[in-house]
Amino acid sequence: MDTPTHGSFIWLEAVCAERNVARRYTVALSRDLFGASIVEFAWGRIGTRGQGRAVSFASEDEASRFAAQLLRRRASAPKRIGVPYREVVLAP
Repeated sequence: MDTPTHGSFIWLEAVCAERNVARRYTVALSRDLFGASIVEFAWGRIGTRGQGRAVSFASEDEASRFAAQLLRRRASAPKRIGVPYREVVLAP
């Protein structure tokens, strides 16, 4: 997974029927009307409403570092939940 930049949207899923795992995780980077960088991320079981959060940063670099940290945590999923996250490509 690459370091996210503004305008990025990443959708990840971890699915394993044997382990009853069906998770989703999204990360989006954008700007608000005042020029601040926003990282929005959401998680939950596939098919449910889930939870979400948005964090505001003064600089684009801080926001990118935070998003990269979130993605590094998702990359460690095989050790934690036994199933890797895979990026879902959304059709245009």
